[in-house]
This record gives sequence, structure tokens and C-alpha cells, in this order.
Amino acid sequence: MPIRTAARRRAAVTAATACALAVALTACSGTTKDSAREDTGDTGAASAEANPDAPLKKGLKLAFLPKQINNPYEKIVDEAGIKAAGEYGATGKEVGPSDASASSQVSYINTLIQQRQDAILIAANDPNAVCGPLKQAMKKNIKVVAYDSDTAKDCRQLFINQASSEQIGRSLVQHLGEQIGYKGKIAILSATQNATNQNTWIEFMKDELKQPEYKDMRLVKVAYGDDADQKSFQQTQGLMQAYPDLKGIISPTTVGIAAAARYLGDSSYKGKVVLNGLGTPNQMRKYVKNDTVEQFSLWNPEELGYLGSYAAAALASGQITGAEGEKFTAGRLGEYTIGKDGEIILGDPTVFDKKNIDKFDF
Repeated sequence: MPIRTAARRRAAVTAATACALAVALTACSGTTKDSAREDTGDTGAASAEANPDAPLKKGLKLAFLPKQINNPYEKIVDEAGIKAAGEYGATGKEVGPSDASASSQVSYINTLIQQRQDAILIAANDPNAVCGPLKQAMKKNIKVVAYDSDTAKDCRQLFINQASSEQIGRSLVQHLGEQIGYKGKIAILSATQNATNQNTWIEFMKDELKQPEYKDMRLVKVAYGDDADQKSFQQTQGLMQAYPDLKGIISPTTVGIAAAARYLGDSSYKGKVVLNGLGTPNQMRKYVKNDTVEQFSLWNPEELGYLGSYAAAALASGQITGAEGEKFTAGRLGEYTIGKDGEIILGDPTVFDKKNIDKFDF
């Protein structure tokens, strides 16, 4: 249910603070992990019974495939997941493209299949472009876990979601609304046009803006910086040139919010245009302290990678299959339950501001 009153919004914020292009894969003889499974066409998604008492297998091989290899946020996620793998006797690695185009991850998936990885963890640039090779991976009994940005539901067994998509989208509008007094033109600076997570959040943002308290706020533009620093900087500049009376910008991407803050902080718009969105404390600390940004939100990306790593290991060890209601233990994070469509939610995001930002280091 949407949160419609300012008091309830503040309570929610307080609580949160405490917390196709897809190419066909040619068959490679000798690389199939389970030929019988491949012959039947079974993708391996929830096809076997779970054994919650099964131990985590030793020597598992996990591969993290981010949207792009040089994304600092996803580097934090992947390195934490790789480190977690060492806790249960597995090995992990990160591979990926330098750009975030829709089909850029396909060749990497094909290579990981040939390498006979036990699990592929992917932050999808496009929900459908990666489906062909991911289905081939599952046919070969390679487990597929999406994190951060989901694939189509039949192309993976699990999706590790940072927080409720509805909560993220609505709360970003709620925060900005309070900051600008619920009046004025606003814009969104997103990542790529095909990014599953950003597009889902934006739909909830638009729906939240339909509520009566936002009647004097108007979304004038959704711009795309493609999760590239310079393009995001230029898109922010373009927004201000096109809408010099803009009151606020929401950037639900760590690359975008940092680039927008850099532009606004060195412009005449500093202190006049409110910037909110999703960022990391280390990335945004200087902009909070020099009053370019009052607040922003994020979950702990290290915990996202950690959870993804344990979820993939539980899948590969037969503890879970990806079915709704199954439970597994993710190391120091404790027990998690799989929800509808294989979704696992990390937890509530945290709101960062001057009062708490120095308590975090990521």
C-alpha cells in the first residue's frame, strides 16, 4: 500500500535507516555437466527435490557477471561474493564487459558454460538478451542466480533483490517530495533504457506521483546516462539547460547520482536543485558534506554479494531448488526464505545523511 502521509513517510524512512539479441549457444561436446538433463530439454529450475540438510559442496566454482566490469558499485558486490565463497571452500571470480549494452554479456556466459562453472551470478543489462545462453547453462546443470538487475524469470533459478522494488521506487519520490515541498518540476537520471531494476523502480516512482500530495510536482524527463560517468554528467547538464527551473533530480544508479552531484556541486544550481537517489557512502560523502546532496539511499552492496554467493552455493549443493518457501542459511546474515518467482530480498535500504554517513565505509 502506498504511504500517503508525511508522518507515515517519516516513520518509514526511520525504519529504513535502521536497515532477440540473445544468440543461440552452439553445443560444445565434452563440456556438458549432465548430458541426460540436456537431452530432455530440462532447464534444471526447481526440477529436483531440495535437501535442506545437505552440506555445502566443497570446491564449487562461482562466476560473477556484472553489468560492466568497471562499475564501482558492482565491484563491491562481486568482491564480497567472491570473498564469501572462501568461507565455504569455493572459488569465485568476476568477468564481464566494459560496456553495458544489451547483448554485451552473452559471450561471457558462453565462455563460462565452456569452463563448466557450477554457478553463474549475473546482473543483467537486459532481461531477455541473456536468456538464450542462460537457459543453455541451466540445461548443463549450471545454476543461475540474478542479482541487482533481474533476467526474465524463466532464465534463472533465483533473483537476489536489494530491497522491495516498490519500496525503493516509492521512497525515492517520497524523500524528494519532502525536500522540495511537493512543488515543482522533477527529472529522473537513470542507467540504461533496458535496465530491469531501474525500469521497475521508475514505474513505481510514476505510480507514486499519481497520489494527491504530488499534484504540484511534475516529472518532465527521464534521461539515461548508460551507467557511464561522463554521459551521466552530460545528461545532468542537458537537463538543467532544458529545464532551468528544475527543482529536483532522482538518480536510481550509483554512477548517475555521483556524476549529477559533481555537475551540480560546481554549478550555480548547487543548493537550488535537490538531488536524491541511490549511491554509496564513500562515493557521495564529499557531496553530502559540502551541501550538494542532503540525503540518498542504498542497501549494503557487500551484503548483496555475500547473500548471492551463499544462495548460489545452496542451489549448487541441492539445499534449495529455487521454489517458493524454501529456506537456507547465508552465513553471518542468517536464514532467508525464497519468495514468489524465486525472489530473495536482502532487506530494507538505509538513508544516508550528514548524521550517519561517517559510520559506513563502502
